[in-house]
Amino acid sequence: MDDPFRRGIEEFNTQCFFEAHDTWEELWRETSGPERLFLQGLIQVAVGLYHRENGNLRGATSQLKKALEKLDRYLPVYHGIGTEELTTQVRECLRRLHTASGEMTSPVNSAFVPRIRVLEANG
Repeated sequence: MDDPFRRGIEEFNTQCFFEAHDTWEELWRETSGPERLFLQGLIQVAVGLYHRENGNLRGATSQLKKALEKLDRYLPVYHGIGTEELTTQVRECLRRLHTASGEMTSPVNSAFVPRIRVLEANG
């Protein structure tokens, strides 16, 4: 894949979260305006899921919440991806990271992993 944005989506969807973060961060450095904030939100989702994989539930929770604050500005679709669907999945992931009492649970108990759905061929 030549397009770094799409490559990041592919990495994300194959659960290569660290790689997706790196790919999008390169774009983020070259971007300004609304696209920059959007990319930062995607990066934070990837970092949050990476933290979750490594058992850092506090870091995962923090990054996923920050990501939602940004991505909620780009609903329901932005750059050809289903942002509303993604944010719903991130919220579900956060819910699964915590018990009903608010205590963090083991990442093993939180098998749900958000995916990015591409809604149009050209973004």
